[in-house]
Amino acid sequence: MRNLTLLTDFYQLTMMNGYLQCGTDRQQAVFDVFFREKEQISYAVAAGLEQVAEYINNLHFDADDLDYLKSLNCFGDDFIDALRKFRFTGDVFAVPEGTVVFPYEPVLTVKAPLFEAQLIETAILNLINHQTLIATKAARMCNSTDSTILEFGLRRAQGPDAGIYGARAAYIGGCHSTSNVLSGKMFDIEVKGTHAHSWVMSFPDELTAFRKYAEIYPEGCLLLVDTYDTLKSGVPNAIKVFDELKAKGYNPLGIRLDSGDLAYLSKQARKMLDAAGHKDVKIFASGDIDEHILLSLAREGAKIDIYGIGTKLITSYDCPSLGGVYKLAAIEKDGQLVPKMKFSDTRAKITNPGLKKIVRLYNKDGKALADLICLKEEEIDASGPLTIYHPEQTWKKTVLTDFTAKDLMVQIFKDGKQVYSLPSLKEIGEYALESMAEFYPEYKRTVNPQEYKVDLSDRLFDLKKQMIKEKLNK
Repeated sequence: MRNLTLLTDFYQLTMMNGYLQCGTDRQQAVFDVFFREKEQISYAVAAGLEQVAEYINNLHFDADDLDYLKSLNCFGDDFIDALRKFRFTGDVFAVPEGTVVFPYEPVLTVKAPLFEAQLIETAILNLINHQTLIATKAARMCNSTDSTILEFGLRRAQGPDAGIYGARAAYIGGCHSTSNVLSGKMFDIEVKGTHAHSWVMSFPDELTAFRKYAEIYPEGCLLLVDTYDTLKSGVPNAIKVFDELKAKGYNPLGIRLDSGDLAYLSKQARKMLDAAGHKDVKIFASGDIDEHILLSLAREGAKIDIYGIGTKLITSYDCPSLGGVYKLAAIEKDGQLVPKMKFSDTRAKITNPGLKKIVRLYNKDGKALADLICLKEEEIDASGPLTIYHPEQTWKKTVLTDFTAKDLMVQIFKDGKQVYSLPSLKEIGEYALESMAEFYPEYKRTVNPQEYKVDLSDRLFDLKKQMIKEKLNK
């Protein structure tokens, strides 16, 4: 991975210099990464941790980095010298990639000297926000259909990195193939693709184009049938070529629809293919599809087996940012970590104090019932009943019995050394499917999902309440 140490906001450096001048640079601090609730995001699929680990492992200021910073005439030699010696020495805790998480839960926590923890905020947010956003969008789409979804978004992504790592994130969210060849090479993702309209238009007629393509790629032949007229020429010409392929001993793969009324065209195409003896041929579809269109097509009985989705997946079209933040939760004083919280007139911007963890509670069937955000040292007693409250409407409560508890966060770095073995992308994808399967369908609905219960432990709730009370009494 290239050196991304300067991938930071300038104010991180000015604050670091300030800490150095104030003598607080070595104070231990705790920062949490979490996202706030949005209408389009009732849950998220955590992604980007592998790139965070690579970034932290490679943190250092090259000579030309230091020369550039010195040229800004904002920093003294003592700060430049401190950067020259910079190495990350802290701890990082996080949920594994593929974990389903909810608003305000700490997806990642940094405990490190203030000088170090401040620098890495921007890059961590950049890496986690983007990949988690795209993994979540992919999961929402995959949960909206029984059909397979392929990621086809490279040409519409906001730049090369968004396309490359967006394909990786989409894989975590459930799209196990991509059109992006570089992502396929980098992450061992299966690559898919056939031909465009330009292939058909480059030949004198559609049938000749189909025959030539089938001649070159007789195995798994897939033909784009909407260049001229889907039902009058595209599908009939595809059937002719499929008949010829079968006569030679090959099994054609399918047709692709890229425009028009996909529900109507897919149903008519299915009838035509079946009548011609091609019941095993698949129907692919593409063309500005999102989870709402997927739901609509399913309601209309569309006969689409596989979708190739680009723009609205790779850009998370209706929700272009996750909104994840990195907030101070504790700072060292007299050798002890003192909880900190941000106060605000906006309820959503009030933070949770202290070094924390997430505990997920399950019923006897292994289904997730609720999450508790707890202080790090807490242990949840699963032997007796546990009362879960709504975080705002506290008169709403649920008493849980016969449950099990699982800590979701694992340690990634200890004293600056990586102690977590990064799983392969295939393993992450499998884990993501397992994590998603833990939740009842009501929580995963695309439209008007049931609110999943996320509560603060009693100790954390009392700490937060006490800190608010002290603030109001000042």
